[in-house]
This record gives sequence, C-alpha cells and structure tokens, in this order.
Amino acid sequence: MSQQLADVIISSKAVFTGLCDQPEPASIAIKDNKILAVGSEKEIKAYLGENTKVYQFKDQLIMPGFHDFHLHIMQGAVSLNSANLFAARSEDEALEMIQEFARSNPENPWVIGFTWDAGYWDTQQLPNRYSLDRILPDRPALMFHAEGHYAWVNSKALEIAQITRNTENPSYGIIGKDEEGEPDGILYEKAMNAVVHHAFNFSNEYKSKIFSHFLTHAASLGITAVHDLHGLKTIESLDVFKEFEDKGELTARIHLWPALNGNLEHVKRLRETYQSDKLRVSGLKQFIDGVITARTAYLIEPYADQPDTRGEASFPPETIKKWVVEADQEGFSVRFHAIGDGAIRLALDAYEEAQKTNGKRDSRHSVEHIEVIHPDDIPRFKELGVTASMQPDHFAMSERGVYTDRIGLEREKYVFPIKTLQETGANLAFGTDFPIDVLNPLLQIYRAVTRIDSSGETVWHPHERITLAEALKAYTAGPAYGSFREGELGTLEAGKLADIVVLEKNLFDLPAEDIPDTKVQVTIVDGKVVYDHAGELVK
Repeated sequence: MSQQLADVIISSKAVFTGLCDQPEPASIAIKDNKILAVGSEKEIKAYLGENTKVYQFKDQLIMPGFHDFHLHIMQGAVSLNSANLFAARSEDEALEMIQEFARSNPENPWVIGFTWDAGYWDTQQLPNRYSLDRILPDRPALMFHAEGHYAWVNSKALEIAQITRNTENPSYGIIGKDEEGEPDGILYEKAMNAVVHHAFNFSNEYKSKIFSHFLTHAASLGITAVHDLHGLKTIESLDVFKEFEDKGELTARIHLWPALNGNLEHVKRLRETYQSDKLRVSGLKQFIDGVITARTAYLIEPYADQPDTRGEASFPPETIKKWVVEADQEGFSVRFHAIGDGAIRLALDAYEEAQKTNGKRDSRHSVEHIEVIHPDDIPRFKELGVTASMQPDHFAMSERGVYTDRIGLEREKYVFPIKTLQETGANLAFGTDFPIDVLNPLLQIYRAVTRIDSSGETVWHPHERITLAEALKAYTAGPAYGSFREGELGTLEAGKLADIVVLEKNLFDLPAEDIPDTKVQVTIVDGKVVYDHAGELVK
C-alpha cells in the first residue's frame, strides 16, 4: 500500500501531545481533517509530498485545541455586544459605564449589561431600579450579575415584563421588593425569565451576526470545541447553528445540552436530528441550585450569615431523581449545575439511584461548578464515574470575604477542591461558563496552577493547585472523555481529528503570571486554519 502524503506538516521544538507531562520536539502530519502521524522531523519526512505545505513554529507551543466543557453560546454572543461591568468598584461607576454604553449604542432597543458584582463595590449594597431609572427613564435595561443568577433592571423593563407589586414569585425565583412592597429591580433565578424573554427577542439575522462574532472570538482564543449548556429560556438558535454547519462555516464543534425536564420525547428527536461531527446533542442539563452570594445555592446546613435559610433545590429531590433515572435509561448523559454541598449531594444521589435502578453503565454524567462540597462526597465522583466539571477562575470572581461570610470557615476548607477531586480519581474537565466569565481558556489554567484569588495576591488553598500539564489536560482530554470523544479528540495522535492550537510562546517556559496574556498564533479545526494571527498559514 502506498504511503499517504500529508496536506500539511507542522513542527515545533515544543509539542504537547497530552500523552505525557512535558512538551517535546515533534512534527505533525495532517491530511484532510485527520492527523496522519506524530513523530520526529525525520520520521514525518516520509509523509512529505511535492504539494505538502510545511510550517516550522520553532519554540512556540503546539497542543490539542482547547475544549470548553461549559458555556452558553448565545448568551455569550449577546454579552460580546453589551456593557461589561466587572471593573466597576461602585454603583455610580457601574451607572457611568451603562450610560456610556447606552449613548454609544442608540440603535439597541434594550440596554444590556453583564458581570456587575456589588461584592466589589465600596458599599457592598445591592443596587435598585431607581438608580437605573435616573439614567435610563425610557429605555428598558437588563444588567446580569456576575454569576448570572440574578439581574438588576429598571422600571421600564419591569413595565414591559408586566411585573408589579401584585406579581407572584415564580417557582424557584424571587422578585425583590422594597419596604413599600414594590419591585426593587432585583430579580432572582427564574424571576428573570419574564424580562429576558423580551430583551432577547432577536431576529434571525441578528442571531447569525452575533453567533458569527462568537465563532471568530472563540477561534482567536484557540477554542476548537464547546459545550452549549441549557441556561435561561432565552434564544432559540439551533436553526442558526445548523445553517452555519450546512454552509461549512462552523469553526468550532458544538455539543448541545438541552434541558432535562421530563420531556424525553422532544430531546430524543433532537438527538436524532443533531448527531454530526460538528453539531450534536450530547446529553441533558438542569439546575439544582443557584449561587452562594445570592444565598440561592442549596446547602446541607444553613448559611453562616443568615441561619434561617440554606437555599433550596430548584425542583423536588424526588422529581430530580425520577428525571435522571428515566434519562439514564434512554442512554443520555446528564449534567447538573450544583454549587452548594446540598445540591452536589443531591446530584450524586440521583446518579447513584440511576445506577441502582438501571444497572451500571458508562454514563459519564457530570456535576457542574462544585464550589462548596461536603468531604464525604468527594470520593463519590470516582465511585460513580462522574466528571467534575469546573471553572477555576470562578473562585477569583466572587469577593472572597463576602463568599466566606456566607458559608463560614468550616465549609470554606472545601471550596473548589480541584486537586483533591483529581487525586481521588475524578475525570476533571474545565470550561469558562462564558459569559459568566471571559472566554479565555488560559485564564482558567492560570487560576488552576496558582490559586491566586481576586485580590491578585492571596493564594486560596495552595494545596489545591494542580500542575500546568494537568490543567491543560483538563481543558483538552478531560472534556473529550466527558463527551465520549476521547477516540477522536483531546490528544495529538494518529487517527484523531486535526483540532490543534499553536500558542505564541511555550507555556512551560513562562512565569505563571504571563499565562493569561499569552496569545494564540494559529487555530486549526478539522485540518483547516480558522484563525491565523500572523498570516503564517494560508487559509
């Protein structure tokens, strides 16, 4: 049989295949959308033909493409065209940013913003609708908190959503009220849905435009695969994704996770419809709880600073277990947003129930976030074969003092236990939760290897740091395994899909503080260049 010749050969003194813990000199031969071979420059010469393009990247790091295991595509796409309020250090500063954004975007019917956090403000007090009314009396405004589980809106937004003093709280949601019983402009959990429904009522043309922007942004960050997790009931966009795939314009693999809600017939049809290499239904996702700062995360014991509450589950535990058993029986993987120790335990209990009822199978369910865990539940991830899906930069997003006040010092010992979970044998898979956080994978990797908190100085639980190689594997091989694609993705090996990223520098030679600012040189998906910073590879 004649030797296959490569379309492209790329080489570097630093190639991190993911099969060992250090980069090594290597060359990679690519044909069509697959890796033909990985080996020494001499070995790969056998794949060189007269039409093969050859690129030498010297000391730049070549590695598998980043695989973001947890984000929200269309909400993220909206955020790229919205006010970013994370840097605000007071309510007044946030209002100035919102006003400036509104002035600069007069054509937007709604003024939308993301990532404000009163925990960082001088007063640490939640804002209200009246301050937004002063700057935006006639234009509806919707500002998502940094954790995405509550929002700050103005009177116009409440009016459009028909929320008044007489509106009842939805199931698993709270309409904040002032002393007179009027809505104060803070909407928690599912109470946001009524406003979001109106604010995110976009045309298909606009959805295509912002999705295209998202794909360009993702490619520039070396992201070759993503997992789009069901979030707010917001933007129906499957037809947009499919249109891009049909036109050959999908520059990242999209794994879809529609809602786990008892309606299995609907998601079974979706799974049959979307099952390609680039666009597929991978399983089902649901929320069990909220977040610590809003005290909506579900805890085993009450909150330290508000002993009359421990949060609550978004659905009755028996309903959650029933849904998981039924979905597991139909071969679906399930993922639960679970931040508090009560929610994490409930998720694991539901997976255990599915095993007892349906028998043990390779289900690869996962728990998302895992912020505050009871130590008894840590070994259960390995026992039940559950992936630990984590976003390391989340511990640097919340103001640490506020966070610790909520949970108390005893529970604080078991916050974001990345290393402990890994050491007990859990499959670790990283993502960003974009737009809750920025899309840059290297920021997550930096937090995982340093554990430096939001002050920029203090290390939060240094014993939970992991190595750079471990962090890179959690962003490549971990998500590939978590989505049953370890045979195609996650490492650089012959026969796997050619999803590859070249970074401008070798991360293994850099001080940790330089990791987040390292730029991507080239991103390759399916053997095609989808981002080329310096124009070194011709598209």
